[in-house]
Amino acid sequence: MPDTPFAPVILGNEPGSFPHSVLAERHPAIVRQVQGALPYGPEQHRALDELLKNCTEGTLEPLPADAPDRDLWQAWGMTAYAGRSWYDVPWLWSESWFYRRLLDAVGWFGPGAWQGIDPFRPFKRAELDAPQTGEELAALDELRDLPEHERARALLHGSLWGNRADLGFQLSAEGAEPRDPAPALVADDSEALWSLLPTAGTGTLVLVADNAGRELVPDLLLIAHLLAEGRAARAVLHVKPHPYYVSDATTADVVDALHRLRAASGAAAGYGRVLWSALADGRLTLRAHPFSCAPLPYADMPPDLRAEFAEATLTVFKGDLNYRRLVGDRLWPPTTPFAEATGYFPGLVAALRTLKSDVVTGLSAATESALVAAEGQRWRTSGTHALIQVSSDVHSK
Repeated sequence: MPDTPFAPVILGNEPGSFPHSVLAERHPAIVRQVQGALPYGPEQHRALDELLKNCTEGTLEPLPADAPDRDLWQAWGMTAYAGRSWYDVPWLWSESWFYRRLLDAVGWFGPGAWQGIDPFRPFKRAELDAPQTGEELAALDELRDLPEHERARALLHGSLWGNRADLGFQLSAEGAEPRDPAPALVADDSEALWSLLPTAGTGTLVLVADNAGRELVPDLLLIAHLLAEGRAARAVLHVKPHPYYVSDATTADVVDALHRLRAASGAAAGYGRVLWSALADGRLTLRAHPFSCAPLPYADMPPDLRAEFAEATLTVFKGDLNYRRLVGDRLWPPTTPFAEATGYFPGLVAALRTLKSDVVTGLSAATESALVAAEGQRWRTSGTHALIQVSSDVHSK
């Protein structure tokens, strides 16, 4: 990513800022929720208490010598940041570090009885099993008789706004309802997106997933529609290799979501069968690259991931965290073109994102002015606004 002195990297050391509140308030709340979510023993509770104290008052401590991913984290900046306050390193880095150390605390990496047990699974399952999920799946029956382009649009917006189900965001967010006169959809490149996925599509769609539960379900529904209607011949769904950011989707969460769809009735069950079949015959592939949990922007992606994105017809990044990593976790002027911030990307790229952090690009000056006039700067983090952005400028890629 180019040097951008006019867009500084976001830190968490400004009291009253959104990043500072995440480090000082949200992370402790997450530790307490995790402590009560599963019947952990004294060892896990002690480790979680130590993490709670360290992340609010202490400094970053290196991973132990026997950590399975120590080499990765050294390459990602662990040595450079060790000994510094959580608040004084890039916010993206300190957030990711919190979740990595939380997995240590609960014994995810083992050895022991808690090895591989997702500390966030109770929250994810509760969302997936909630009555609202059943109501949303039942509503799919109303789409069956619509023209294809109308069904496609409805499913696209379902995937977009499904991001409100982010569990970590809900810890500190109150009612998230759009308010006039500020627009709910602050940027809409949906026509450009559809032009890259024609009905006679023969290419590959890559979707970089964000959250599990009630957000992953509409992402899967969108993929199922694109495959069933021939807008994509193949799809690749990128998920996290291990639990991350409370609700980020792993392979296990995809399996849970598919079982939820197949257990439903009507159109939802049909979509579930499409996805199950697509996984069986290779039209849909799951990918869990280690860089998906890196504390770095995608501008720093490794060569194998760059080559994969370069081969895709279109890569779609879902959600707020992926957007921050796609454009860089910086205080961009909101009118900075999306294509400029993603100029490094090796192929066609799109973003579907509900706004839950300060980072944003690609807005018109008029839209920014209307948002600020109506809400001050709260529009950036409230979850009441969303965007669909596409960069099809690949002349330099």
